[in-house]
Amino acid sequence: MNKVISISKPKSPIAEAYRGIRTSIEFANLDKEIKVINITSSKQNEGKTTVVANLAVSFANLEKKVLILDGDLRNPSIHRMFGISNIQGLTDVLVNNKTFVECVHCTDTKNLHVLTCGQIPPNPSEMLSSKKMREFVQSLREHYDYIFIDAPPIGIVTDAGIISTYTDGTLFVVGSNEADSEMAKISKERLDNVGANILGTVLNKFEVNGSGYDYYNYYYQESERSSRSSRNKKKKK
Repeated sequence: MNKVISISKPKSPIAEAYRGIRTSIEFANLDKEIKVINITSSKQNEGKTTVVANLAVSFANLEKKVLILDGDLRNPSIHRMFGISNIQGLTDVLVNNKTFVECVHCTDTKNLHVLTCGQIPPNPSEMLSSKKMREFVQSLREHYDYIFIDAPPIGIVTDAGIISTYTDGTLFVVGSNEADSEMAKISKERLDNVGANILGTVLNKFEVNGSGYDYYNYYYQESERSSRSSRNKKKKK
């Protein structure tokens, strides 16, 4: 099964939640163009890469041309979400070993492309803060409606703060029952200190046992069963 739930289970409550986040981002576009979005967290394993992948799919389903760029040059993982190669990618483009066209991957989702990290460099912060990186991101604006950058955790390294200086907005991912409140505060302060435009916080891995979500989960499951039943009846005819 595909690891991206917005692809494998598009009618699920979780996929619907991502569409809700998508709507919020669209409304943030009213006063300022939000095209390049940086996504980070306070520490590892809070699910930022999962959020990146699902949001990107959600926007691509609106017929928007979308690019996911793996900006985590220390621990890249977006390639695993889509089952693609990480042999070459962003770092190869920045050092002129390959062109963007040679490195970018098409996905099974229409309008969605992925540029993986490529070879992990010895100087991630310097590479991300370079003029070449800024100019590269600027050039991508001409070809995509939305660009999502999967950044390292801001609570661990400064890379996400660097990236936020040339992006239009930042989403901060917090893992439910996993994030340290003090670390989350420090992370927000670091983003504030570089003038990051924080679009909002995504509470990830939150389990709801309320009747509302149970009802919707039941509804979506029944809807899928009904659709399958209708298709089977048509085949028999």
